[in-house]
Amino acid sequence: MVGGQLSPVTVGPLDLSLPLFRDVPLSERQSLFLRKLHICCLLLDFSHTLNNVREKEIKRQSLLELVEFIQSGSGTVVSETCQEEMVQMVSLNIFRGLPPSPHAQENNDPEEDEPYLDPTWPHLQLVYELLLRFIISSDTDTKIAKRYIDHSFVLKLVDLFDSDDPREREYLKTILHWIYGKFMVHRPFIRKAINNIFYRFIYETERHNGIGELLEILGSIINGFALPTKEEHKLFLVRALIPLHKPKPVSMYHQQLFYCITQFVEKDYKLADIVIRGLLKCWPVTNCQKEVLFLGELEEVLESTQAAEFQRCMVPLCRQVARCLNSSHFQVAERSLFLWNNEHIVSLIAQNRSVVLPIIFESLEKNIHSHWNQAVHGLTINVKKMFMDMDPELFEECQRMYNDKMSRATEVEEQRELTWKILADAAAQNGEDIMFLPYRSNTFCVAYIDFEASP
Repeated sequence: MVGGQLSPVTVGPLDLSLPLFRDVPLSERQSLFLRKLHICCLLLDFSHTLNNVREKEIKRQSLLELVEFIQSGSGTVVSETCQEEMVQMVSLNIFRGLPPSPHAQENNDPEEDEPYLDPTWPHLQLVYELLLRFIISSDTDTKIAKRYIDHSFVLKLVDLFDSDDPREREYLKTILHWIYGKFMVHRPFIRKAINNIFYRFIYETERHNGIGELLEILGSIINGFALPTKEEHKLFLVRALIPLHKPKPVSMYHQQLFYCITQFVEKDYKLADIVIRGLLKCWPVTNCQKEVLFLGELEEVLESTQAAEFQRCMVPLCRQVARCLNSSHFQVAERSLFLWNNEHIVSLIAQNRSVVLPIIFESLEKNIHSHWNQAVHGLTINVKKMFMDMDPELFEECQRMYNDKMSRATEVEEQRELTWKILADAAAQNGEDIMFLPYRSNTFCVAYIDFEASP
């Protein structure tokens, strides 16, 4: 002990042989508990499996007995001193510098690489199990425990979510969730700590192993939000959740993020406009797999969207869908056409067809005339027929406007070719040749070559 607190123990002349809890009277169990905690402060080297084999086994057995003692109650309530020393022992074991991530290289793909497994896990697991059993125990008085499971402890716990070992992140997720549920005083701090992790991930590193687990915790937290939605929670949606769609590894945690987003919209449908505009702002340009994910999320959000919210965002939304319809990647085009299989979305479109159809009509025509994929071609015909049955007059008007636009485009193209032909003929009469050089987008500069002046 140092200053009344446990300190790390190194291998040395330490009495590691202690009796079992069941072999001592109740009056001595608190003292035995402290002595076993002292043994569990023994930090051992797991880089070599043959080192300190006896000490490792004794520590493992001690941790198992401590877990059983907390879980069963053992006929006595853990004293405040024991609680303090136990949290100190847990801190000594789990709060450590994490090793460099094996996925830190730019070319590594975490989805394909094998997960990293911490060699110290045989002891770490039991330490986490002890902490979990202590938190969820009905005998734990949160008014006392919060003195030791404080903001500093919680912050260090949140930082451990960057561990490469998925087993450790799973324990951390369960423990932090229970702390959020039982220690109400920590709730705002936990949300803020998670926000800060997200901000650093989005705007600085784009590297963190525990984003998915943190989002799982938030999914349950959002599910418990009361209505009307607080301004603090709306800011969290706008500043953290929606921007989480931007980073490259979004596919690693998209399912959890998608759940959080839909929880917000299902709780407060008025947030649908904010969410849809946020998705459009983060929409990928060259990553087709992300586009497919976004289209799936968009469908779920639209499922909970009311007519008034749809009308606020339908113009930019339909423009983006129109672009997706013409994607050369068949999965993107196909997924966007599947939106018309959703009855609620079709009803929203039908109510606002006078705005929606003119925006997407050209994309439908382009697919029918030039898309290479037969499945996309067939789905496009079905959507076009749906609009035709929905409002024949509007459909005919859009068809006429499209034909007029194509006719004007043809006339402009013919006029352009005629103009260049006149220029070429005029140059030929003057004994010059004419060469068209690209100058800017859709424009050309003309270079005249005087062959008579050439040597």
